[in-house]
Amino acid sequence: MYHTRLLNNRTFYETLTRFDESLAAEVRAQGCGCGGRLHRADYPRKPRAGPADLGPAYDRRHSFCCDREGCRRRATPASLRFLGRRVYLGVVVVLVSIMAHGLTGTRLTRLRDELGGSLSVRTIQRWRTWWREAFPRSPFWRQARGWFAPPVNRACLPAALLQRFRGSTLGIRVRLLLAFLAPLTGVGASSLRAG
Repeated sequence: MYHTRLLNNRTFYETLTRFDESLAAEVRAQGCGCGGRLHRADYPRKPRAGPADLGPAYDRRHSFCCDREGCRRRATPASLRFLGRRVYLGVVVVLVSIMAHGLTGTRLTRLRDELGGSLSVRTIQRWRTWWREAFPRSPFWRQARGWFAPPVNRACLPAALLQRFRGSTLGIRVRLLLAFLAPLTGVGASSLRAG
């Protein structure tokens, strides 16, 4: 259960915010494909299961909209904080899915207490199914899995994937994993909608 310390680490969440701000600045600087400028058009968010004092940065998901009449295309940057449209924070989805291996009633109760009681067994099962079935079929993973030798054990996702990232702390390894998954989280990330 040492993973729960990271789930409540305010500094870790601030680090993810800085990375997301950097990704958003890059997208905005590129402008729209039509040549128009991008204006802020953030999405409101009410993320679940993070620390109570996350601050206003977690109330919004960075997004932009083209200023040209007739275009108005959206550009939503990749994110380390949010895993697609899920209401739970990305780090929660990853770490709870890892901790769900061998989940007992006592362990679930402790997890729920750590995360404010908002987590159901059904939600955890849905995440585990997504990791085992939908994620391995995604175009992103079909391309990215070739970067790992030996192959990542599909039955042990996301834990087997986290083990491939090196860092001196769990926080660094999780941040690297979230950065790896970030391309799934921008506009057009339909593979994340399942689960």
